[in-house]
Amino acid sequence: MLKRLILIASSRSSSDDPSARGTPLLSPSDRAALSREFPGVEIDAPCPPGDAPHAAIDARAWRASALDLWALDTHLHALDARGPFDLRLEGLDREAAARTAHEVLTRCQRFIRRRNLASATAVFARVLGRHRELYDLDRPLVRADYDHAIDVWQWMLRLDPRAGAAAQAAALFHDVERLVSEADVRIEHRAADYQAFKDEHARRGAALACATLAGVGLPPEVLDRIGALVASHERPGDDAELALLNDADALSFFSLNSAGFLDYYGPEHTRAKVAYTLRRLRPEARALLPRIRCRPEVEAMIGEPRRTSAPALAETQA
Repeated sequence: MLKRLILIASSRSSSDDPSARGTPLLSPSDRAALSREFPGVEIDAPCPPGDAPHAAIDARAWRASALDLWALDTHLHALDARGPFDLRLEGLDREAAARTAHEVLTRCQRFIRRRNLASATAVFARVLGRHRELYDLDRPLVRADYDHAIDVWQWMLRLDPRAGAAAQAAALFHDVERLVSEADVRIEHRAADYQAFKDEHARRGAALACATLAGVGLPPEVLDRIGALVASHERPGDDAELALLNDADALSFFSLNSAGFLDYYGPEHTRAKVAYTLRRLRPEARALLPRIRCRPEVEAMIGEPRRTSAPALAETQA
């Protein structure tokens, strides 16, 4: 589990301006905003003595979209399996420190695993346990689906800290059908009718989710609600919890999955997927896209302004 974010200035920024030496990289307001957005992570923590378990990210490579995300994820998974770990964000310029920290924590939020009152229960712990048992994490596509499920859950809690147990369980199980149809190779790009393919994926996933969760102690009405949300999650709707699930799913695609999606499917299908995903986002969720770092090719498909024009972090928390 990610416990501490350690921010380290670039040698250039610390030496070019003597008056800035010793000045924190984050303003108090930006630090407070990050703490609210990512509870449980100690923000801008001091670098500990010794060699504590950690992953290091070069901020310059991150901002240039030149970081090997596959290698980073592999390292993070290994650290997470052993227990608490730190994240060191190195080579930061003061002007971009808050934004870079926000972008990196967004991509790594699945290692935070926040909960609320609805999910901090013994019953929901069993929901999480049943969910985890389904996934063979040694299979790359299954690992990607598990990461996405956890990330959608975390996005949901960011968007609505009061989300109920049914919505959170639906976030975890919304793509569980892929364990049957796409565990070894993806086939969605071969579908003659993409929406029909997605609707069938959702329908089968709902049945599998309800069967898996039978007997964990959820009330029947909650189990039925989970099935209804999973069955409908590939289509926008007026239902507030369904819209929340769609927003969380779409934001997770952009923040976590879009780079790998582009590598796997190529630009043509990725362009179609981006358009499909944007249609599922409510305006308030779409407004968060400038705070997410995507590869330049995906940014161009989104059609959003460049991230350098995004508002300051503290302003987005007002």
